[in-house]
Amino acid sequence: MPSSISESLNGRLAALHTERVATWAPEDLAVNVNQRQLLTETIDRASIVKPGDVVETFSLLDVEGGTLSLEELVASGPVVLVFFRFAGCPACNIALPYYEQHLARPLSELGVRLVAVSPQIPERLVDIKRVRGLSFDVASDQDANLARRFNILYTFDEASQTAALAKGKPIGDITGTGTWELPMPAVVVIDEDRIVRFADVSPDWLERTEAEAIVDVVARLVADRKLAAQG
Repeated sequence: MPSSISESLNGRLAALHTERVATWAPEDLAVNVNQRQLLTETIDRASIVKPGDVVETFSLLDVEGGTLSLEELVASGPVVLVFFRFAGCPACNIALPYYEQHLARPLSELGVRLVAVSPQIPERLVDIKRVRGLSFDVASDQDANLARRFNILYTFDEASQTAALAKGKPIGDITGTGTWELPMPAVVVIDEDRIVRFADVSPDWLERTEAEAIVDVVARLVADRKLAAQG
């Protein structure tokens, strides 16, 4: 586990922001900062996915082929879903490799599946798994159905849309979805009874759930299940 702030996930994301402050044009930086601030100020935490929610069945498209159903994912224990924006997202390219380093192995040792989820179409989403050498599942949430159900989608604000169009890069073209929607980064842990046991949603995509917090939650779930099984 990380032993200092500089080694933490959020430390690395903070360094990304510091680099942008030093290198980006002020107007470009303002668009990015203002969008993240707006999401932070307007998120309705009462309406988003939360512990205790019962999750109806769903199916995700594995980027390497086939589908991943909820029933399959929780067949032998909890599943950890990590929602991220898209394969080319710089912050996601920090977060997912970090989870590979600090989260994938502890969860595997607990017998728990880890799945990274984005609405980006599979043929474009597969790049982040292959380029970053991710050992865990990466899956496409077709039409953002699950993210929409969890109420963690956001739409680019007007300034962000204008900036993207000026660069000729509408996000819908990049993701292949044709929309201005992306999920807010989130970690959702669902147990064998299809109940959400942990949910952490980050409207500011430069703030994300640390691996240690996820491992702690899952380890307690697994331990409680073992005690219950022993009677």
